[in-house]
Amino acid sequence: MDHFSRSWTALLAAVAGLPDEDFERPSGCAGWLVRDLVCHLVIDAQDVLITLVTPAGTEPTADAATYWDIVEPPTGDDPLDALIPRLAAAYGEPRLLKFHLDDVGSAAGRAARLADPAARVATQDKVLTAGDYLSAYVLEWTLHHLDLIAHLPSAAEPPAEPLAAARALLERIAGAPFPASLSDKDALLIGTGRRAPSDAEKAALGDLAARLPLVIG
Repeated sequence: MDHFSRSWTALLAAVAGLPDEDFERPSGCAGWLVRDLVCHLVIDAQDVLITLVTPAGTEPTADAATYWDIVEPPTGDDPLDALIPRLAAAYGEPRLLKFHLDDVGSAAGRAARLADPAARVATQDKVLTAGDYLSAYVLEWTLHHLDLIAHLPSAAEPPAEPLAAARALLERIAGAPFPASLSDKDALLIGTGRRAPSDAEKAALGDLAARLPLVIG
């Protein structure tokens, strides 16, 4: 849960520090500007708040790794994907989007710190402990932090410990470790298809290369 707080705090700080013009730059999410990604983070924060107050009375059916499903790469046909840019544009000014994310995001961070890690919560037809649910989101926050700064070379990167935790979780999802020659950042970017591996990296990946990318949703 400490990794959740550190990764989320760092991501919120990165957004808060962006100048207005950066909201119109592309993000690491194909087809989304930075403002669209930030709008998606507002919805993510709402999901965290909703899930943490949705108790479940049954045994867990998933953990931090199996919370994520391997899905097909986005095609742009998903209605929610199309809705996000319209919602983001409706804010008009980046300061309003920043304010909403800080407001809802801070509440999600407080809720996470107050949550009982052993409590069972329900979301997306799955039951998890709150601790596993929040651990799953370390991967979400870290990937989206990398998406946020993909075309912003001066922006701060995710903290090292959550990066390592996100890599470890992606390796659990993959069912195999990434080669030690890959940094945590590169393992995440290549593993989720955010960039293609070089020939040397593909060779180091071995059999795992044929199973990539892992598009999670």
